[in-house]
Amino acid sequence: MQDKSAPEEFDVVIVGRGPVGVTLANLLGLRGVRTLVLEREARTYHLPRAVHFDDECMRVFQTIGLAEAILPQTILSPGMLFLDADGRMLLDWSRPQTLTPMGWNLSYRFHQPDLEDALIGGLARWPHVTLRNRCDVFALDQDEHGVRIRYEDLSNGRLSEVRAGYVIGCDGARSLVRRFIGSGMDDLGFHERWLVIDVLLKRERDDLGDYSLQHCDPRRPATYVRGTGRRRRWEITVLADEDSQEVAQPAKVWELLSRWITPDDAAIERAAVYTFHSVIAQRWRSARLLLAGDSAHQTPPFLGQGMCAGIRDAANLAWKLSAIIRGGAAADLLDTYQSERQPHVREFIELAIRLGGVINTKAIEAGLAAGKARENAPVRLEVKKPLLGPGLALGDLPLAGHLAPQFILSDGGRSDDQIGYSHVLLVASAATLSSSLNPSQAGIKILSSDDAEGVGHWLREHGIIAALVRPDRYVRGTARNDAELDRLIAAITPSTHVPSAA
Repeated sequence: MQDKSAPEEFDVVIVGRGPVGVTLANLLGLRGVRTLVLEREARTYHLPRAVHFDDECMRVFQTIGLAEAILPQTILSPGMLFLDADGRMLLDWSRPQTLTPMGWNLSYRFHQPDLEDALIGGLARWPHVTLRNRCDVFALDQDEHGVRIRYEDLSNGRLSEVRAGYVIGCDGARSLVRRFIGSGMDDLGFHERWLVIDVLLKRERDDLGDYSLQHCDPRRPATYVRGTGRRRRWEITVLADEDSQEVAQPAKVWELLSRWITPDDAAIERAAVYTFHSVIAQRWRSARLLLAGDSAHQTPPFLGQGMCAGIRDAANLAWKLSAIIRGGAAADLLDTYQSERQPHVREFIELAIRLGGVINTKAIEAGLAAGKARENAPVRLEVKKPLLGPGLALGDLPLAGHLAPQFILSDGGRSDDQIGYSHVLLVASAATLSSSLNPSQAGIKILSSDDAEGVGHWLREHGIIAALVRPDRYVRGTARNDAELDRLIAAITPSTHVPSAA
């Protein structure tokens, strides 16, 4: 049955209610953008999937006002150790347990249904954001004015349509939106079957440890991950001659787990074979259709960066969409989305593949090139976050494309809470800005040493007098002198700094 009434209109329709889609919806909610989220399933998927996010992701969750709700449902990760077949340590990827410059810890473990519930619950704060479950999108037709989205309400079989200025596909590896864009995929060459086993411990097993363990045994590589509470995960390579269905049967699963646990120790929550891929969509945008998360890129899990990459997509994309929709920016602002995000995510995927090589082959030395050797000690791995690709950052200036730190305010608060999801100019003293160039008159927020002592220290450390930081916390440009400061302020236009609606 077709609903013949005039279609509703939204600024943005998001296809997919996973962590990336709902984070994007919360960010758009902050910006006052009329948003509809369409999701095929009735409720949150109840089994574990992603299990790790980093400090940058938690900073995004802080931006949308949900970090304090999410934090109690996480545990801190001490890091990951790579062991050879005899249990000797090959690679030490320990994570510091102190706060990073982002203002949060470097590595968190979580249960994805808990995270999704917190993110979905956050949508209720935004009267202009709507979530509809059991809605299966089947057609997207765009013209110069917008996109017609047709979908079936699976609860009653009714066909409906809405119109939107933009459609964002957060609909996973088999993305419908990607098919309508017509994008092919760049294959980075990693495709392997792994058996993923999630268990719930029946009794304490402190000996299993808190570190993630990569068992680099060429005969049968495996990964152990501690989850929240009594959740534990093993990921075990499926050999070439093994059948995917047979290897996931309980008897075989317990055989593979026998070196660590028995049925007396734990109950199997889920055992399934997944193929880990390394692919990146060639086109993330076709006019009014865009991709984010797994619809745009898929990575092997060895860095724990799959969901993190999608959260970064959302943080990069939302403020640009709102600048176009609410601020009158030109639509080609969206051209900077893929150009900035694709090189960033590609670098993470390539490192994940290299670490997969350590786990899967005897050629350990080749894989260890990612780490730093220490005398009479295992190689220690330190992963630096990639820079943004070319886009809005003024790349000829220091720190452009780097993440800016979060500062502790003089009242003990965090600077992101004061700034919001907005541009901010960091200066040693706001009094040094001439009235003719004062960005506060244009609605730009200013953070100085008067607000947070660390601002001045950070500027001096890098030999600059000011920095313009975007809503996604990346440095757009810096100034070493008054002439460069003039250039920075000139880059601030109403079309790119629409203030938050909150």
